[in-house]
Formats: sequence, C-alpha cells, structure tokens
Amino acid sequence: MAILMLKDFNLLASTARGNERAMVNEILFLLKNHLGDQEAVAVKTGVRGIIVAKTSLNPYEVVEKFHSLLSERPYEFRFALRIMPIERVVPTDLESIKQVAFELASRIGENETYRITIEKRFTTLHSTDIISAVATEIQRKADMKNPNKILLIEVMGAVTGISLVNPDGIISVMKEKMI
Repeated sequence: MAILMLKDFNLLASTARGNERAMVNEILFLLKNHLGDQEAVAVKTGVRGIIVAKTSLNPYEVVEKFHSLLSERPYEFRFALRIMPIERVVPTDLESIKQVAFELASRIGENETYRITIEKRFTTLHSTDIISAVATEIQRKADMKNPNKILLIEVMGAVTGISLVNPDGIISVMKEKMI
C-alpha cells in the first residue's frame, strides 16, 4: 500500500480509527488558533488512526504548549489520543534509520539512560532488527521503565519519523485528562 502524505512532517498524532479527518481539523485549529502558526499543514497518512502535521514552530515547544493547553482546557482535545514531535524523517531502511538515530542519540548525556520505542505500520522490517541496528551504536545505559530519554522511531510504510524526547515529550491525552 502506498501512503501519500507529507514527507517532511514534524508532528505525528494518533486518533481513533475513523476520526482522521476530525483530527486533521483539530490539530490545525490548535496550531493556528492557539499557537498562531498560520503556515501549519496537516494531512491523513493512509494509516488508520494516524495523521501528520508540519508546523513552522519548534515541534518540541508545540508539544510543551499543548501540555499546558491540555491541563487548562482539556475540552480542546476531542479527537487526539497522542501527539508527538518528529525531529527527522528518513526513508524506511535500516541504514537511514540507524544513521539518524545514532546522530540524535549523541545528545543523550553520559549519565543518562535511554529507551528505544518503535511503532511500525506497513513495513516488513522487524522491531528487533531496528533495535539491534540502533542500540549497538549507542554507548549509554538502557532503562526500559524510567529512561531519561526516549528514542522514538515511528515507521509508516516508506518513511520513518525519528525523535529524541524526554519521557514527558509525548502527549498522551487520555492519561493527562485523568490526572
């Protein structure tokens, strides 16, 4: 299945299947009306429940501002399940993923721990192959439960989004609404 979407997105959001169009409208509303990014673009990906967006703002700061907005005005988030920043988009092949993941992982401090989180859609690559290729290059201690950093690898067919985030760098709307 060919997935038609933005190739240079810097935000990825998940929603319930069937709500993709509503999620596109929601994230555009949040980006344009609450954060003032009139250049924002969002599209469905062809993967059920996933949309991507391109903001002219720093995607890490967008997620931070969304955290604040979610705590102040949770009703603004009707369709979003998770929203995460994407730092780099690469072709879905082990060498490209490995190269960018290692580059981003160089920002993990000497005394910091990390975890690799992989979500795959429409690919024949195995998570274990990706982890093996990436983890062997990272000279830091892994911690699956309480890492200082998360190396996020989002595979969607022919493209893969990669980020290095803090554990609170991903919005999980339902969890945060419960707090």
